[in-house]
Amino acid sequence: MSRLWDAIQGSLISKLFVAAGTSLVVCISALSYLAISHQEDVLMDYVVSEADRLGNTIKLGTRYAMMLNAREDLNQIISNVGKQEGILAIRIYNKEGQIKFSNIVREVDTVTDIKSQACYVCHRSTPPVSDVPLDERMRIFDGPNGQRNLGIISPIYNEPGCSGGCHFHPEGKKILGAIDVVLSLEAADREINSSKTRIIGFTAIGLLALGLSIFLFMMRFVIRPIRRLIRGAKRIAEGGQCAGIDISQRDEMGTLVQAIERMGKSISEKQIELNRQRDEYQSLFSQVPCIITVQDKNFRLLRYNQEFREKFRPRPGDFCYHAYKGRSEKCPNCPVELTFKTGKSHCSEETGFDADGTMRHWLVTTAPITNSEGEIISAMEMCLDITKRKQLEEELEKSEHKYQAIFRNIPNPVFVLDAESLRILDCNESVPMVYGFEPFEILGRSFLDLYPEEDRDRFEKRLAHSDLHDRVVHLTKDGRRLFVTVRVSPSEFSGQKVLLVTTSDITKRLETEQQLIQASKMATLGEMATGMAHELNQPLSVIKTAASFIVRKITRQEHLAPEILAEMAKEIDAHVDRASRIINHLREFGRKPEMKLEPVDAGAILTRSLDIFSQQLKLREIEVSLNVAPDLPMVLADAGRLEQVFINMLINARDAIEEKWAATEKPVGVKRIHLSASVNGQYVAVVIADTGCGIPSGVLEKIFQPFFTTKKVGKGTGLGLSISYGIVKDCGGDIRAYSTPGEGTRFVITLPTAQPIGEGRT
Repeated sequence: MSRLWDAIQGSLISKLFVAAGTSLVVCISALSYLAISHQEDVLMDYVVSEADRLGNTIKLGTRYAMMLNAREDLNQIISNVGKQEGILAIRIYNKEGQIKFSNIVREVDTVTDIKSQACYVCHRSTPPVSDVPLDERMRIFDGPNGQRNLGIISPIYNEPGCSGGCHFHPEGKKILGAIDVVLSLEAADREINSSKTRIIGFTAIGLLALGLSIFLFMMRFVIRPIRRLIRGAKRIAEGGQCAGIDISQRDEMGTLVQAIERMGKSISEKQIELNRQRDEYQSLFSQVPCIITVQDKNFRLLRYNQEFREKFRPRPGDFCYHAYKGRSEKCPNCPVELTFKTGKSHCSEETGFDADGTMRHWLVTTAPITNSEGEIISAMEMCLDITKRKQLEEELEKSEHKYQAIFRNIPNPVFVLDAESLRILDCNESVPMVYGFEPFEILGRSFLDLYPEEDRDRFEKRLAHSDLHDRVVHLTKDGRRLFVTVRVSPSEFSGQKVLLVTTSDITKRLETEQQLIQASKMATLGEMATGMAHELNQPLSVIKTAASFIVRKITRQEHLAPEILAEMAKEIDAHVDRASRIINHLREFGRKPEMKLEPVDAGAILTRSLDIFSQQLKLREIEVSLNVAPDLPMVLADAGRLEQVFINMLINARDAIEEKWAATEKPVGVKRIHLSASVNGQYVAVVIADTGCGIPSGVLEKIFQPFFTTKKVGKGTGLGLSISYGIVKDCGGDIRAYSTPGEGTRFVITLPTAQPIGEGRT
């Protein structure tokens, strides 16, 4: 029975059949019961009414005999009627309960207990009830053979005809007696039982027919579709697609099938996507280049990726602290433990050995894993190998110490400046030795405080936009002026943008260069001596001739016309001025001033340099051509030193031409020096070319080196071109040499203009 109940409980179809069958049986049984009860009631009502009618008929049939007190007639009537089928007894009681007449002879004159079932209906109260309804006057009782009998007792009322002279009944008596009719219900019971049988049979047939119809209907339209849906659902559960379910119904079941097919297709697509993502995430989990483990609250390894397996080779059921570090208990300050306690992610750095015995460093990050109720069931630990970073940090620290030592011990002063404010953030140990300031005295001050006040505004902008500043004047703590070269390099220091400034003290170098330049000037003056003699000889000759003429006229006391005297005085004055200019030029050239860059006219300086040698070159039969472009822009240079450069170029051109024409074989061509000055973009180009012997290509690159010369011993110091190169470079320009041996040399000097072309000229 238990198995049957379990089978019913586990089957929707069984539940459906049991529920539908029970409902049908209960409903139809109830209907059948009601129908049988109704049929029985109707039949009994009919039998009762017929029995009552029979009693009334007997009363009516015996009324006349009673009126005449014809007892024989009454007995005959009751006996005849009692012989009818189904009539068991007909009794007439008097008021005292004595049976006066009966179709059963032995009952006549017997007295019945007034409390008996037949009499109690009226005698249940005192005085007896005279008017009793039919349903109370009838009784059903079982006979000796067990069959049911129906008894109906009816009162016999006193009529006016019964209280006359012929009878002795008093007029005030209402009830004279009662007539009791007893009928057998055997026929009625047979009819009722027959009706019950027919109704039950019809009900059973109806139940079977209806149950079969319901079964066929449910099999066709419910059970089979449900089974097919179950098979489709199982395919969905197994990961397949629920497509093509053979159900063509257009009712709710068909709609359900379509919905399940769509659902199956959607689930299948999502399952495919989930499988893809699962495989992808599983692949990522296994192949990610960091260590990932999943641990329970006891730090037991539940899952781990391939990286962990290869590095530590854990045993099944191993603990994280044993797999990582070979410990027998958890690590102190364990981030996994903190995650279980707080439910939050935690980070730490750990150090240990992998399976190969190599020291490793890891950055550990943990995260909680919760279930659907939000309870932390495990923790994921991700370890990123930072061994290389740690090694780099150690190397960087060593390197930082090394470069810090280099920074502190660089022989040149080094400053670290804030890129915006130029405030000194740090300096090395050479600063006190060069500038005299201790670090605590200079840190926090502006780097511009090292400049003279008149130069601060100019260099404030240049420091941020130029990486090299040459011949800059700085002031020491005691007020001494230093010439330094400033090199600026953008960098970062402690997370902020800075300028790394290195200064080189070039004061002694400049003094040495000044001495060399002065020595070169003296050598140039020596070279210029012959030319100066010729230049001074002409004005002196004119003055001597004029003076002799005047003395002669005075000695002879001859008349000297005023206009002649005035003319001669003018000539003497003009030639004296010329001699003075030559002498002043020599004096200025030989001075030792500091270099000062200012806007100068390169064409005018070139012309003035030529004036010193013009007579000398004429005597040596050297042609000179000068071509200075009109409206030539000013250049930024030192006038005296630029003139020294041009004079050095002229002397070298003169010597190259003389060396060529001093050869045994007379060369072809003319002695010529060509000078020109023109604009080339934002520069002024000065060209000095000669037709001398030229410079061999093997030594052309060395001619600007100090103490290098191609001249014969005793004819050159090797400083002219080197000093000229330095002067041009100090002016921000450039000097290049182009030469063809045997044909001549061309020097091109380019100098930047004082103002960009197009913005006006000074």
